[in-house]
Amino acid sequence: MPQFTSYDGTELAYRTVGEGEPLVCLAGGPMRDAVYLGDLGGLAAHRALILLDARGTGASAEPADPGTYRCDRQVGDVEALRLHLGLERIDLLGHSAGGNLATLYAAAHPDRIRSLVLVTSLGRALGVGTTDEEWDEAVEIFADRPWYPRARAALDAIGPDTPESLVREITAPFAYGRWDAAAQDHAARDAEQLNQEAAPVYHREGAYTPEATRRALTALTAPVLVLAGEYDAGPTPAKAAEAAAFFPDAELVVLPGAGHFPWVDDAEAFVRPVAAFLDPEVRTVTVDGVRLAYRVRGSEDAPPVVLVHGRGENSTTWARIAAELAADHRVYAVDLRGHGLSDRPGSYGFDVFRDELGGFLKALGLTGATVVAHSMGGGAAYLLAAREPDLIGRLVLEDVPVFFPLDPPRPPLERPEGPLGFDWEIVPSTDAQLNEPDPAWREELPAITAPTLVVAGGPTSHVRQDQLSWLADRIADARFVTIGAGHLVHTDAPDAFLRALGEFGLHR
Repeated sequence: MPQFTSYDGTELAYRTVGEGEPLVCLAGGPMRDAVYLGDLGGLAAHRALILLDARGTGASAEPADPGTYRCDRQVGDVEALRLHLGLERIDLLGHSAGGNLATLYAAAHPDRIRSLVLVTSLGRALGVGTTDEEWDEAVEIFADRPWYPRARAALDAIGPDTPESLVREITAPFAYGRWDAAAQDHAARDAEQLNQEAAPVYHREGAYTPEATRRALTALTAPVLVLAGEYDAGPTPAKAAEAAAFFPDAELVVLPGAGHFPWVDDAEAFVRPVAAFLDPEVRTVTVDGVRLAYRVRGSEDAPPVVLVHGRGENSTTWARIAAELAADHRVYAVDLRGHGLSDRPGSYGFDVFRDELGGFLKALGLTGATVVAHSMGGGAAYLLAAREPDLIGRLVLEDVPVFFPLDPPRPPLERPEGPLGFDWEIVPSTDAQLNEPDPAWREELPAITAPTLVVAGGPTSHVRQDQLSWLADRIADARFVTIGAGHLVHTDAPDAFLRALGEFGLHR
C-alpha cells in the first residue's frame, strides 16, 4: 500500500480502488479500518477512491502521541495526503464519524475543497447531535421487523458497565436498512477493524468548536452533498437537514430504505446521486419528488434543445449529437426516471414519462424549447405536445412507437442477469401499454401544433414504418424522412441524422 508521512512524522497508508479522478474517502467508526468502505457500492466505477487508513488503523502506524487520535488533530493528516497526491483541490467524502473530520478539514482549508460529500454523518463538528432518547425513539421505525423484539430487549438492557464492544454488537441491526446476510457479514467485521483504544479519543472534549466551524464554513464555495438514510437513527434525515443548513451550497438527499451504511443496503441507489454530484457535466433537478440527472452543453443564451433518450438508455447516448448541436444551441440531455443517474421510484409508463418531461421543461424554464426524442422518450414527447401544445416549440420524433395495439402482443420478458443501467420494471410497465395502449393517445395527435420532424429508421427497424407515416399525417405541421439505419438512427447514422435536423432548421 502507498504511504506518506504526516505532519508529526506518523507514517500513514492508503489504498486506491478504481480509476479516474481521485476521491479522498475518510472512514468512520470512529477509528475503523477503511477497508469496510469496500468500493462504496460500485462508486469506484466512476472515481478512483483514495481510502485513507486513519492513524492507528489498517496499515497506518500508531502515532507517538495518542492524543492525535482526536478528530481535530487529524485534519493535518488529510492536508498531508492532499500534498502527497499533488492535488490543488480535492473531492472529499466522509462517512459517519469521518464526516466530522471532512467538515473540520473544509472549515480549515475551504480553498482546497472542490466538492464535499457527507454520508450519514451526524454533525458533531457543527453542533448537531442526537441524544440517547432521540436515538431510541428513531429506531422504532424497525418495530415491524421480526428481529426487533429481541434486539430491542438487548438494547434496553445496556447499562453504564456494558462494554463498548457489546454495545456496538447490540446496536448493529439498527444501523442497516435491511438486517440481511450482507448486513450481518458487514457488521461482523466491525470488531476486527476497529482500534478500540483510539475510538474514545476521537470525539474527546476539545475536538469540536461548532460556532467557530460554522463561521469558517461561510468561506466554503464548493458544493456539498449531504446523504441521509431514511432508516438511520444517527443522523435521522431531520438531523442531516439541520447540518446541511450550515453549508452555503448544500444539497440533501435522503436514500429510501437505507440505514447508516447505505452502499450496503442498496448499492445502486447510493452510487447514482453521488456519481451525479461528482460529475462536473451532470446537474440535477427534482420533478414531483424524483431527482433527475441531466447534462448541459452550449451557451446559456442560446436557444434550448432538450434530448430525450429511449428505453434502457440515458443521456450519454446523445454525446455526438449534443456536441454538434451545442455549437448554436443550449443542449439539455436528460436521464428519465429509472435510467442513468436519475432516481428509480418504481412507477413507470409513457404517461408518467410524459408528465415528467413536462415537469422537467417547466422546472428549468424551457417552455418553447425544441425537443428531440427517441423511441420511448419520443412517445412521451408527442403525448406531451398533444396534452400541452404551448410547451414545446419544435419536435423531432426518432423511430417512435405509434400506440396501435401490438399484434401479436409482446410476451413477458425475463430480466437479464447482472446489474443494469436502468430499472427493469420499466420494461413490463411500458410493454403492457404497448400491447394495450390508451386509444386517446392516437386521438389526441391532431392537437399537436409544434412543427414536427418524424424520422423513421427504415425496414431494419422493429417499429412499423407505415405507422410512423400515419403518425406524421395526423400532425398538422409535420414532415417525414426515412434514414435506413434501423431503430438507433442517431447513434448508428449520426451524420445523416444531423443533416435531417439541419434541413428541419435545427442545425446549421
